[in-house]
Amino acid sequence: MPYASLNPATNQLIQSYASLDAPHMEQALAQARSAQQAWAQTSFAQRAEVLRKAAQQLLAQRDHYALLVTQEMGKLLREARAEVEKCATVCDYYAQHGEEFMRADPVESDAGKSYVAYRPLGVVLAIMPWNFPFWQVFRAAAPALMAGNALVLKHAPNVPQCALAIEALFRDCGLPQGVFTNLMIEVELAADAIASPHVHAVTLTGSEAAGRKVAALAGQYLKKCVLELGGSDPFIVLHDADIEHTVNMAVASRFLNCGQSCIAAKRFILVPQIADEFLQRFKAKVEELKVGDPLDDATRIGPMARADLRDGLHKQVSDSIAQGAVAVCGCQPVDGAGFFYQPSILDRVTADTCAYNEELFGPVAIIIRATGEDDALRIANASRFGLGSSIWSKDTVRAERLAAQIEAGCTFINGMVKSDPRLPFGGVKASGYGRELSRLGMHEFVNAKTVWVR
Repeated sequence: MPYASLNPATNQLIQSYASLDAPHMEQALAQARSAQQAWAQTSFAQRAEVLRKAAQQLLAQRDHYALLVTQEMGKLLREARAEVEKCATVCDYYAQHGEEFMRADPVESDAGKSYVAYRPLGVVLAIMPWNFPFWQVFRAAAPALMAGNALVLKHAPNVPQCALAIEALFRDCGLPQGVFTNLMIEVELAADAIASPHVHAVTLTGSEAAGRKVAALAGQYLKKCVLELGGSDPFIVLHDADIEHTVNMAVASRFLNCGQSCIAAKRFILVPQIADEFLQRFKAKVEELKVGDPLDDATRIGPMARADLRDGLHKQVSDSIAQGAVAVCGCQPVDGAGFFYQPSILDRVTADTCAYNEELFGPVAIIIRATGEDDALRIANASRFGLGSSIWSKDTVRAERLAAQIEAGCTFINGMVKSDPRLPFGGVKASGYGRELSRLGMHEFVNAKTVWVR
């Protein structure tokens, strides 16, 4: 797939870019390795200064970067601004805490002195998606760079301007040439990049299918790998939930970024006592969402990122209705230019429908009716995915007991699932393995080296 900026709101080409061939890719990887070896010798103070400058530039140029995001993948402009601001927070977080996270841990043993030292691993290949084209990159780059690694970015082919802008930003902030490299390669060359002796680890945010391929290649070449893959997050509403608050958060959690988020609430699991009232209020709120130009502050649902994504989503919806699901609202593409889809709700979703078993990556919420609390927990875990989850109840003690039994990388109680630099982020089962963010995320791409002194 060529690298091309195509405005999803208008279906107009903005600009296209040539891809690197194999020899030029290998040259770029070799330069990254050489640059990383020098970067690893810099002080934490020098690395932190680059990240602080990056945070400052992100905020100073927020509107410029946000417009690139909106034009390339259709995110609402105000959501794009928030994404850029969040990137600044992760840079500041690792600038402040990175040295502490890399500090050696003393360990008592039979030695006179022994400790675990944390050393950079080398060059990290980051294969990143289009749905959060700045945030996904920065949440991988900030800890990797602070640890003394170099990062090579293979971004999604529909957001090349974002990739170029991030590379230029780091260069402007004093990061040495080659320590962050934008690598515009076709997907077929990704395997060669993983195999390259200049690459030491891989981090991927993407689909389950992509994760399986990258994991197999990383295993073949014995490279460390972190995978953040798809999700079908359960949103469990118990009988004593604050319905008004829960409905408002349900709309935000499902329809943020036009529903194109791995940690969006996707399966709304309702107990009988509140199911009808919740659905009635939820439907009213969803029908109020205005579809339109993502640059317009009044718009609540922008376009999906690509035509094939919209068409694939509609097939999942149509198949589910044919299999017995009930269309409550929406469930149709929007006529005209751009890749718009109506904000939608499917009710009576059962295990016999594809919506129950597959991830719906777009503005469609599915309602699954549980027979009770235990059944809600069973349904939540009856998925091959395990990224995020949420429970809504006034009894937080009971909710925490249920949270302990949910098979997911995180459970939020009375709050929308989100990523936070202070907390580890990642999934289990088909949602991947490894963690990003926090101290744990930084330690994914270091050599935890034992030092023993007599």
